[in-house]
Amino acid sequence: MSQISQRERITQYIRETYGTEAEYLWADSPGSAVFRHPASKKWYAIIMDVPANKLGLSGEDLVDVMNVKCGTIMVGSLLAEKGFRPAYHMNKNHWISILLNDSVSDDQIFPLLELSYDSVAPKHKKRRTQTAEE
Repeated sequence: MSQISQRERITQYIRETYGTEAEYLWADSPGSAVFRHPASKKWYAIIMDVPANKLGLSGEDLVDVMNVKCGTIMVGSLLAEKGFRPAYHMNKNHWISILLNDSVSDDQIFPLLELSYDSVAPKHKKRRTQTAEE
């Protein structure tokens, strides 16, 4: 088991892989960090500390979670697995919360981060190619 928390490992991975830094946007929620896609400026991950009972868990202790964007079918599938909860404070059809308590491995989280990052990237329109008739 690593000496640093899963939250810290994931934050470091995001910084190294995507080159984005955590943004702390809310004074009343200093443990909430947003990560934006550099081109679109859209959020692709939010790491927060949330009272357990707000996630449908027992107790009021703060737990670290990360929200990532993914498709509706994937949300449904992931909710059947340990460590995944309906998205806290986000659209529950397109986002999911992942408990950052090592119940979901880093190796399971990395592809979900990539999917979320890619899903908010600017969409490039295909250029229409000219044909010989034009």
